[in-house]
Amino acid sequence: MKLISTRDPENRVSFQKAVLDCMPEDGGLYVPSDFADLRRWLLYTDENTTFQSIAGSLTSSLIKEEFSPIISETIATKAFPFEPKVRQLDNNLFTLELFHTPTGSHKDFGISFLVNCLETILTIKGETATFLDATVGELGASLSRCIRGKKHLKAVLIYPRGYVRGLSEEDFVWNGGNVLPIEVDGSEYTCHEIVREIFANHDFVERYNLTVANTANIGRLLPQTFFYPFAFSRIKKLVNGDIYYTMPGGNYSNLVAGLYSWRFALPVNGFICPSTDEIKNDVLGNCTIMDSLVDVRNREKADPASPSNLERLEEIFNSNSAMLKHFIYPADVSNAQAEDATRELFMKYKLFANRATGASYHAALQKSSMLSEDDSALVLVMRDHPALNSDYIRHAIGEAPEMPERISQALRHNELKRPYVSSVAEVLLTMADEF
Repeated sequence: MKLISTRDPENRVSFQKAVLDCMPEDGGLYVPSDFADLRRWLLYTDENTTFQSIAGSLTSSLIKEEFSPIISETIATKAFPFEPKVRQLDNNLFTLELFHTPTGSHKDFGISFLVNCLETILTIKGETATFLDATVGELGASLSRCIRGKKHLKAVLIYPRGYVRGLSEEDFVWNGGNVLPIEVDGSEYTCHEIVREIFANHDFVERYNLTVANTANIGRLLPQTFFYPFAFSRIKKLVNGDIYYTMPGGNYSNLVAGLYSWRFALPVNGFICPSTDEIKNDVLGNCTIMDSLVDVRNREKADPASPSNLERLEEIFNSNSAMLKHFIYPADVSNAQAEDATRELFMKYKLFANRATGASYHAALQKSSMLSEDDSALVLVMRDHPALNSDYIRHAIGEAPEMPERISQALRHNELKRPYVSSVAEVLLTMADEF
C-alpha cells in the first residue's frame, strides 16, 4: 500500500516513510492511495477469530509490499495483549467497547501498534527515532508504557505544569529509561505551540528523527480500522439486516477508520454521529463538511500537536462524494438530550455511559426510522472507560462505575522535581542535555 498526501496526490510514499516522517512538507496528512478488496476474508472470520489474528491479517494485506506475513503477525501479537469487547444489549443493539486496555482509553490500540511497527522498522534499518507529543496525561501514560524496554525509540512528552500523570519513574531518561517528560510553565495551548514550532524546523526534525504518536501519524490511525472487522466477526451471525455504527466525533479518527474499513469491503451501511461545527447536515439533509468551503491550498498546515482528521475525511468524500453524502448521518444533540440518553442506557441496560456515548446513542435514536428498516443492527462505539467520566455519570444517573486499579495508575500524578520550561529553546536545550 502506498500513501499520498491529502494536498498532493503525486506525493506517494511507503508506509515506513509515512510513519517515520509523518508530516508531509506540503502541509497535508498521509492517506492510503488504494485498498485491497478483503470481502472474502472478512466473511470468513467469526466469533472465534482473535483480534490479534484480525490485526495481523489486515496488516499483512495493507502493507504486504513492506512486511512479510510473519512480521505482520509478530507486530500484532506484541501490540495487542488486549482486545475490544462486543456486547449484545438487545436483539439489534450492540456495544463495541474499546476501553479494555491498560489505561482505559481507545488510544492504547493505535499507540501500541504504532510503537511496535516503528520498533520493527527501526530494528531492520539500524536507526532510532523520537516521539515528540504534547499531552495532558492519557497519551503520555499510554506511550510511556508501550515504549518501555524498546531499544530504538524514545519519547519527549510536553506537559502543562501540574498535568504529568500515569508515568513510572523507572522510565525517565535520567533513571535509564527512554521517556523525557518536560513540564511547561504555561497552558496546554503553550505546549501545542512548542510542538508546532519544533516540527516547523525540518532540520531539527531530521536530526532527532522526530515523529508523533497522535493521529496525525497514519500509523496511529490505521490500526483503528481493525475495530470494525472485529465487531463484524462477533455480530455477523446475530443480525439479519443492515449494520450501522454510531460514535462521537472527537477528532474524527474513528469515523475515518470506519470508512477505511468500508473501502476494503467491510459490510457496513452507515455511520451515525452527533453533529459538530465541522460536520452537519445541509439544507437538503445530506452530510456536509464545512471545511470543504476553503480550498486546502489556502489553509494552515496540518497540526502535528493537536490533529483533526477532517482533511482525511474530505479526501474520502472527494473520492466517493455521491455515496458518502448518504453514508454518514449527523444528528443535532443537545447536552440535555445526551444526559437523557445516558440515563436511558442505564435504566434499560444497566450500562454506564459517558457524555460522548450518550450523545452517540441519542443521535442514533433520531435515526430510528432508518434503523427500523430491514431489521437493521446498531453498534454503539464506546471509546473510553466510563470511570474516566465518573463525575458526569454520577450527576446523570446518581451513581458511578468503579475505577479499575490500572486506570487509577494511569491517572496518578507525577512530581518531576525538575525545572519548568517556557520556550522552544529551553525544550531543545533539555533534549540536548538528556539525549
